[in-house]
Amino acid sequence: MKRAYLQDKILALPDKPGIYQFFDKDGIIIYVGKAKSLRRRVSSYFNREPDNGKTRVLITKIRDINHVVVDSEEDALLLENNLIKKYQPRYNVLLKDDKSFPWIVVKNEYFPRVYQTRKLIKDGSSYYGPYTSVKMVRTLLNLFRRLYPLRTCRYDLSPDNIKQKKYKKCLEYHIGNCKAPCEGFQIESEYLTYISEVNNILKGNINSLIRYLKEMMLNYADSYKFEEAEEIRERINILSGYQSRSTIVNSRIDNVDVYSFLDDEKSVFINFLKVLNGAVVQAHTVEYTKRLDENVLDILSLAIVDIRERFNSNSKEIIVPVKPDIELNHLVYTIPQKGDKKKLLELSQRNVKYYRIEKLKQEANRNKRSKNVLLLENLQKDLRLKSVPLHIECFDNSNIQGTYPVAACVVFKKGRPSKKEYRHFNIKTVEGPNDYLSMEEVVYRRYKRLKDEGLSLPQLIVIDGGKGQLGSAVNALNRLNLLDDIAVISIAERLEELFFPGDPVPLYLDKNSSSLKLIQHLRNEAHRFGLSFHRDKRSKGALSSELESINGVGSKTIEDLFNEFKSFDAIKKSSVDKLSKVVGQKRAEIIFNYFNG
Repeated sequence: MKRAYLQDKILALPDKPGIYQFFDKDGIIIYVGKAKSLRRRVSSYFNREPDNGKTRVLITKIRDINHVVVDSEEDALLLENNLIKKYQPRYNVLLKDDKSFPWIVVKNEYFPRVYQTRKLIKDGSSYYGPYTSVKMVRTLLNLFRRLYPLRTCRYDLSPDNIKQKKYKKCLEYHIGNCKAPCEGFQIESEYLTYISEVNNILKGNINSLIRYLKEMMLNYADSYKFEEAEEIRERINILSGYQSRSTIVNSRIDNVDVYSFLDDEKSVFINFLKVLNGAVVQAHTVEYTKRLDENVLDILSLAIVDIRERFNSNSKEIIVPVKPDIELNHLVYTIPQKGDKKKLLELSQRNVKYYRIEKLKQEANRNKRSKNVLLLENLQKDLRLKSVPLHIECFDNSNIQGTYPVAACVVFKKGRPSKKEYRHFNIKTVEGPNDYLSMEEVVYRRYKRLKDEGLSLPQLIVIDGGKGQLGSAVNALNRLNLLDDIAVISIAERLEELFFPGDPVPLYLDKNSSSLKLIQHLRNEAHRFGLSFHRDKRSKGALSSELESINGVGSKTIEDLFNEFKSFDAIKKSSVDKLSKVVGQKRAEIIFNYFNG
């Protein structure tokens, strides 16, 4: 029944260009296509077995067919583009509209304003863009503010309102950014001259504007109007500086579009460059997601229509690496083999290549982040935690027979080290080699500070050690009433046992477990960080001991020397004059003679 109905529909299709629409059982458009001959193109879906699996699935879902006849293949392409954007059919190439892109508008009003917008209103205003970079929009608007005293207020500056003195000049007038047309201090013809120049800049006609301004400057100079000539010269310098930052190719290449593409399994990346007066004034790369293993030349044709409409391009020449399948009225395709146009094409091809590389990097980073989340979810499951431990901290003590006792705290956020949040601790209240009391002191100090300052607390604490060190950490958290808020475990190095508070039986995770590897990473990182701090303290202690052995040198003198010279070697190699500036002549001679015989 379904096939007979569709066959009747196909036989009724005309042998003319147009677009066709496929509908599913719910009456939803699932595919829009264009054709030189509607009858031949649509019947091809049903007369042979499709090569692509997605196309086979599409055919099984078709319940109805509609069509629209147009005058030419170009009209069919334009209509297809608009319908895909409007309905976003499931099996079509994914075309994104430009709603998120900013425009610069020159408002159709008395004393026109120039500002950024994301809404296009058909009110006779001039819109330029869309720009793919907000930074570029701001750069242009800042350029206009430097060049011209344009108003920023929203007043209706009609002749009647100005005559009736409805408005008062504002701060912008007093700081020199506006000439107060609201009070009639500036005539409209002068203001419109500025607007004309703004339009020329936005159209890319900077060379002709600079030539015009140079003539004006010379005329002012000939008339002995040197202040006006100087003002024009400053504008020329600003424009020349802006123009020099553009990519200049060849001034004879004017109003040309450049397209290049890169095809991969899932998408086609299309780069577009707009060239005006020999300079690249716009650059944009679009990713078109394939749905039915579409031909790259078909997508290129669709992209040319889509991008020309999006960027309001009226160029008569398009530079491409291969000729598309579609002929557009009054449009010439150029496939350059050498010269400046070839360089433009190569520039476009580099842009699309780098865009794809950047896209792949972003996807890799997203996948990496998702792997970290999966890792932490596994850790939550293995340790039976209340929540995913996005924030983990690990502690380790370091000392040699109680000398130079220190501790280290390392911080992991979302499964990765957050090194800027690592912390060292000098043990202050414990005398002698007592790991348990040292651990209790450090954990208490760390979380008392976080609690007092209202900073975020970790979901999990890992202690390097056995049940004794774990008990010390639990005591510290109990003193702060935080034991119910933070999970805490310890890892013993001998058999990699994991101990939990109040549970005498340790947990043994599989040696290849990702959870155990993460805990080991935390423990090893804390050990490394703490050991490096301990070595530094031992080294400085040894150096201080040697300096203390010098007759007449005490701890205050040593502190002053290290504050000034930063290292033992620098102290050792310093002259008497340099040393005397810190510790006085007598001590300087004693120290110098000690090291130099």
